Amino acid sequence: MLGTIVNVFAVIAGGSLGLVLNKKLPDRFIRIFFQVIGLFTLFLGFSMAFETTHVLHMIIALITGSLIGELMRLDRLFDHMGYYLKTKFKFKNARFTEGLLTAFLLYCMGSLTILGAIEEGMGGSPKLLLIKSLMDGVSSIALASGLGAGVLFSVVPLFIYQGGITLLAAGLGEFVPQIFITELSAVGGILLVGLGINILDIKKINVMNMLPALLMIIILLWLIPDFGI
Repeated sequence: MLGTIVNVFAVIAGGSLGLVLNKKLPDRFIRIFFQVIGLFTLFLGFSMAFETTHVLHMIIALITGSLIGELMRLDRLFDHMGYYLKTKFKFKNARFTEGLLTAFLLYCMGSLTILGAIEEGMGGSPKLLLIKSLMDGVSSIALASGLGAGVLFSVVPLFIYQGGITLLAAGLGEFVPQIFITELSAVGGILLVGLGINILDIKKINVMNMLPALLMIIILLWLIPDFGI
């Protein structure tokens, strides 16, 4: 899992630099950082979502996944975890949890994450993940400068998610259809759109409770692969 390990260290390095800049930059620079991150997140989310070829699968996955997340109250669980970490390490940033979730979604929802992890898991070069590591390291500077230390802690779910795909691909990679990668990335794009709206303070969208949609799209494609438009 060389690619994932390098990715983790790139985020930690970039995020640490962002925290140093956060203490030295005026508030107006932090605000413009948020606006840029929000707009880029919207662009990235829409571009990913438009790649879908199974719109009905996407809609059903988002609805059922959001209901499951609401029933499980994932937002509360995530808030409690964020509060525990913030208290444990004595961080004062009010946007700690938001930074953790924002960074995780940005780093993990793209097709580059899935393709790179599968390629490395099947014995190929970690080239894609190394390219992604450079991109994530640079973006983590801006994220951490605006959202604080939560960005650094995003490496934990990043390692579990990306590393898990790599390990899974080591045994099953050749059986993963391309459509699974495309549609998983498309659903992730919708979540990123919601995240961008949150960052820009347009409207509060509970993206955390929508995360089970990522699992539901895989289940739907496996059960009824030909149902969709």
